[in-house]
Amino acid sequence: MTATTAMKFMKILALSAGSLLSVSAGFASEWIEQPLKFTIQSPYDLQQGDRYTFKDGVYDFVVHKTDQPFQKDSSTLPRTEMRIDNNYKSGRHMFEADVFVPTGTTGVSIMQIFGGSNGHASSLQLRVDDGNLMRYHSDTVKSNIYDHWFHLNVVHDDDTHDIAIFIDGVQVLTAKDLGGSSHYFKCGVYTQEEASDKMEARFKNIKIYSK
Repeated sequence: MTATTAMKFMKILALSAGSLLSVSAGFASEWIEQPLKFTIQSPYDLQQGDRYTFKDGVYDFVVHKTDQPFQKDSSTLPRTEMRIDNNYKSGRHMFEADVFVPTGTTGVSIMQIFGGSNGHASSLQLRVDDGNLMRYHSDTVKSNIYDHWFHLNVVHDDDTHDIAIFIDGVQVLTAKDLGGSSHYFKCGVYTQEEASDKMEARFKNIKIYSK
């Protein structure tokens, strides 16, 4: 990684007085890294290792659209997801990871800010649709994401309801959350509309922060 690229990765969002401000070398002092504690949600009738592996620093999540839900009594669609234990009700929080999506994966959510209101279960879903990374179905976050690693930062200010998304250190989208009294982060593969038979996403260097 070049020094220029490294600096781009350090240009992470700071949220102050409701405004979105970028910061550079002050990243380490601006954010506090939190322990990464999580559980894996995967099809209840399979061994976890059939759909999830962690090897050489890479978390590999796979699900098939014909799989069972993560709980026997659940009516939700198939998933293999990391449910991060960072429940929060206020403050500023950030998800960071390197992400790789293989060709052919489509119709799937790969990252969520869980928690919403008025019928919304989440405040953000980043979905893969035909090789593009989308915010739900409404906004294109990044085009042509297949078969290469990209760096993802998602920042949520629970107090101002602002969400900002960075790709490779560049802010690409801001949006409001969808309400909710508490939130947490998820990543992996969670089946959505018009899903491919097999969905896969790989993550490494997963970190969460607060401030």
